[in-house]
Amino acid sequence: MKWLDDVIERSTRAAAQRTSRRSALARMGRLLLGSAVALPVLPFDRSAHAAAGHGGGAAKSKAPADQQCDYWRYCAIDGYLCSCCGGTVNSCPPGTEPSKVSWIGTCRNPADGKDYLISYYDCCGKNSCGRCLCNTNLGERPAYRITLHNDINWCMGSTSTMFHCTASLVVGIADKK
Repeated sequence: MKWLDDVIERSTRAAAQRTSRRSALARMGRLLLGSAVALPVLPFDRSAHAAAGHGGGAAKSKAPADQQCDYWRYCAIDGYLCSCCGGTVNSCPPGTEPSKVSWIGTCRNPADGKDYLISYYDCCGKNSCGRCLCNTNLGERPAYRITLHNDINWCMGSTSTMFHCTASLVVGIADKK
């Protein structure tokens, strides 16, 4: 193993002769600055919030149906419900904007027995709402099927990347083909 030590020592000494402390600090600064700029643009995984489970305990029975995680539209949702955060089932609260991209799910409405295509989109621009967290993963696919994956910050294409809550919009009736 002495040969490995000799190779590493020679390469370290050669690098030290070619590089000054100032240029090494400049490179480290560029690396840190570059990662600080690129990091907020990357999607992030919100699955850590899944441990909080399905919402509300005793208050759950008194809340309106659209503020409960077992509401039929929320079969593939992951996030705080906009209906608990000042918005509605399908609209963002004031002061937020809908994300430019979304994920989709197919949910069965028990009232009519039909399957509906649901588009879930995050409302962006404020800090997380913190109320009515739901993480239902019916039909979720791995991250390589990005349009069917709900653990991503979908605010990445919006003006602000801050996630506030999630809304669900019925797009249409699912085709059985």
